[in-house]
Amino acid sequence: MVTLVERKSLYTVIGSLKHKKADAVRKTVTEALMPYKERVRTITYDNGREFADHQGMANDLEARIYFAHPYASWERGLNENTNGLIRQYFPKQQALNTVTNAQIKHAMDKLNHRPRKTLGFRTPHEFFSKTKTSLTVALRS
Repeated sequence: MVTLVERKSLYTVIGSLKHKKADAVRKTVTEALMPYKERVRTITYDNGREFADHQGMANDLEARIYFAHPYASWERGLNENTNGLIRQYFPKQQALNTVTNAQIKHAMDKLNHRPRKTLGFRTPHEFFSKTKTSLTVALRS
């Protein structure tokens, strides 16, 4: 599973990932973000091997790539927090390779239609669809 979070609106996109190989991650991220390509400006990764093809993703999406420092999860705090919210739908003991695309879409819809205090109790969907901001995402698989 790949989690992509837009930092201003908190809009979340979750991609299904069968394995953590660089080519699979590139394909999943590119497919997940392609509908938003005009708004994608930057992507921040952690330092996992699965992001080895970061230059390919940068070219596909015409985005700038940044990396968090090793062992500095606070540099991607929004993504870490969102992963915690996703765990409400997919508990730690559940194997993520058993999760269906329908379950992922359900969790994504729930998260994007959940009012957030930091957005003045608007939903990420409302905020994202009404703004024309650039899409800056942090991701982790």
